[in-house]
Amino acid sequence: MSDDLKIDYVEFASGDIAASKKFFTKAFDWSFADYGPTYQAFADAGIDGGIDGTGERSGGAPLVILKTGNLEEAEKRIVAAGGEILRPAYAFPGGRRLHFREPGGNEMAVWSET
Repeated sequence: MSDDLKIDYVEFASGDIAASKKFFTKAFDWSFADYGPTYQAFADAGIDGGIDGTGERSGGAPLVILKTGNLEEAEKRIVAAGGEILRPAYAFPGGRRLHFREPGGNEMAVWSET
């Protein structure tokens, strides 16, 4: 079974990233890697993830992120299946990713190392 397009990362939006980090550390003993004032990656949670404090997404549902070896091919599959690209592919530390909405309304993302 291929690991392509499987859940790899979960991202929470936060209006107060310091308070969120403090909460998850105290409540669940998660550890964090600081990627600047607007992003904290977490570990020790059962799955890798992060807290986004940029304000680009509102709080609420976590952003589920899939991993792929070919971002362009994943985009084609998403669109062909009826998904809507919300944020075209962009670079970030560690690779590239895009955001999409599946027909039921959930925003998700796909990332690749290249």
